[in-house]
Amino acid sequence: MPSTLIRRTEYDPDRRILSVWLMTSDKRYAFEDVPPETFDAFRSAFAKGRYFNSHIRNHFRYRRSDS
Repeated sequence: MPSTLIRRTEYDPDRRILSVWLMTSDKRYAFEDVPPETFDAFRSAFAKGRYFNSHIRNHFRYRRSDS
């Protein structure tokens, strides 16, 4: 099911960085120190926006960039 909140995601397992692009912004949010298990659960979640809001946003430090 496509998310109405999340446009795109990428995960770097070596650096444990989850990059998220939201539908409402052209900015990239790079969440730091995200465990692979959290990314796997996020990727397989039926409601990705709900999972993101409950388990990632406000749980991991992030940096915002224009890319």
